Amino acid sequence: MKSIEELRAIKAKKIGDVVSRNEKGVPTINVHMGTCGIASGAREALTAILEEIETRQIRDIHVIQSGCPGMCVNEPLITVTMPDETPYIYMKVTPEKAKSIVVRHVINHQPITEWLLNREK
Repeated sequence: MKSIEELRAIKAKKIGDVVSRNEKGVPTINVHMGTCGIASGAREALTAILEEIETRQIRDIHVIQSGCPGMCVNEPLITVTMPDETPYIYMKVTPEKAKSIVVRHVINHQPITEWLLNREK
């Protein structure tokens, strides 16, 4: 069993790894596309994100897909990582929520706290 300090150190390193992947200074939207996510609507959320990005002609953004993060009850999940910030995990993302996340969080830099999963202050 790891101590709280060891777990915090692991978390800080992992967050640093994610932030360093974003070194080009552009936002990243990660749509979790495991079987549970797809069954819950992740594909539709991804489509909505891509449509909103195209509609608004956003060029400096990465949209990626990954597997299941292990929180199936909260699917579909997407993670938004802005340059030099820790990741934000959004839960139960519908296509409408996905479009709002692009506009409010990615474009206007205003995370939507009521849709976040366990966001630490």
